[in-house]
Amino acid sequence: MNTTTSRHVIFGTGAIGLATLDALRARGETVRMVNRSGHAPVPDDVDIVTGDASDPAFTTAAAAGAQVIYQTLNPPYDQWAQQFPALQDGVLAAAHAHGARLVSMENVYMYGRPKGRPLTEDRAHDAHTHKGQLRSRMSRDLLAAHAAGRVEVAIGRASDYFGPRGGAQSNLGDRLFPAALTGRTATVLGNPDQPHTYTFIPDIGEGLAVLGEHPDAPGRVWHLPNDPTTRTTRQLVDVVYRLAGQSRTRLRQTHPLLLRAAAITNPTVRELLEMQYQFDEPFIVDSTNITTHLHLRATPLEQALEQTLATYPHAAAA
Repeated sequence: MNTTTSRHVIFGTGAIGLATLDALRARGETVRMVNRSGHAPVPDDVDIVTGDASDPAFTTAAAAGAQVIYQTLNPPYDQWAQQFPALQDGVLAAAHAHGARLVSMENVYMYGRPKGRPLTEDRAHDAHTHKGQLRSRMSRDLLAAHAAGRVEVAIGRASDYFGPRGGAQSNLGDRLFPAALTGRTATVLGNPDQPHTYTFIPDIGEGLAVLGEHPDAPGRVWHLPNDPTTRTTRQLVDVVYRLAGQSRTRLRQTHPLLLRAAAITNPTVRELLEMQYQFDEPFIVDSTNITTHLHLRATPLEQALEQTLATYPHAAAA
């Protein structure tokens, strides 16, 4: 395995891993990326190491020389239970072997239903979904490793993300921006008229980079920066259509019955069904702690939506 010396090693080259790479390179850091394929849209001077992150021998070799390791892996949605714990264990083993800080990317599934209150880091884990309970176990395992002195761990959690490279996985992604640019009807999952927190992908990358360097970050969970403005999905879609130069918003909610029908043959859609509770009531993720203690602020929502729109092919001609 031929690699240059890198203080920072990122496991995962999806949208979050690449955003973390951007944040680290902006600091002048040398970064190594690790994934299964050996391919990723990165500059030529970024090493990409290929292998199975569930294999501790591989992860330990891939992370040689690391001082900070970032876990941004995201296996197929319908394979979480089968793959995710082993992937996390592999990355944890590498951090332990090298005495590196482990920065782990998480979501907020472990909290369960908001029940009328904003989600904060001290919220009890009350997940009623299989994926939320899995996320809870994985998070507790990381914090237990930190408490035992095995590995220095900092955890960053984000709400549903949007932004450059968000693609089809984002509710504010490929089903929205191309439609807005061409004046067609956009579709979203869930009730668009409930307030909902969305986290901007570059803010996630910057947040994880800060968790990798700040002396006060380890040993706790941090909600990555969110714009404190409370808006509904429909209001955000309205902004996108206005930015795209459209005089009228065209929006359609994917009907729950269509989702259920699609779930019969599509395992990913089947897994999405249990998470639809997030759009049944206000879903607000509070990130006051990271702003107060680590001085990180989210990109204003309108600016973030404009930056995302500019990454779509028709934006230059619009």
